[in-house]
Amino acid sequence: MKSTYLCMLLIAATLTGCAGTQGMRTESCKATTEQEIALLFDRWNQSLRTSDPQRVVANYAERSILLPTVSNKPRLTPAEKEDYFHHFLENRPSGTINLRSIEIGCNTAVDAGLYTFTFATTGAQVSGRYTFTYRWNGSEWLITSHHSSAMPEK
Repeated sequence: MKSTYLCMLLIAATLTGCAGTQGMRTESCKATTEQEIALLFDRWNQSLRTSDPQRVVANYAERSILLPTVSNKPRLTPAEKEDYFHHFLENRPSGTINLRSIEIGCNTAVDAGLYTFTFATTGAQVSGRYTFTYRWNGSEWLITSHHSSAMPEK
């Protein structure tokens, strides 16, 4: 009888302990600043200047989406992103931020605003709207979504 009571008590204590920890986050949040998040665009922009699509794609998380300006096709896989950047980099683009808003969360950040691309091969400039979302993976910030669209008014 004592062992049955003890066993029941042990089970009840275990279940109570499990119920008490359910839903609790144990993840620690990476301390960051708006300046650090702003530098992530510079890192991405520098990778464009290498003309190497793989270097650009290295900025993106494995599970991420690219909704590019000059393609109707969403790019989900690294190979799809690489294909997009292979063509985009042919005109040697370089971006400049014109206006930005940064929001920081726990291991996430959003950088959204307006930018202008200058293409070295043609001298053309294209203004657009952008949103980059980032996630801290424990060792670096990676892009989880990137949306870019041309400005509607010319």
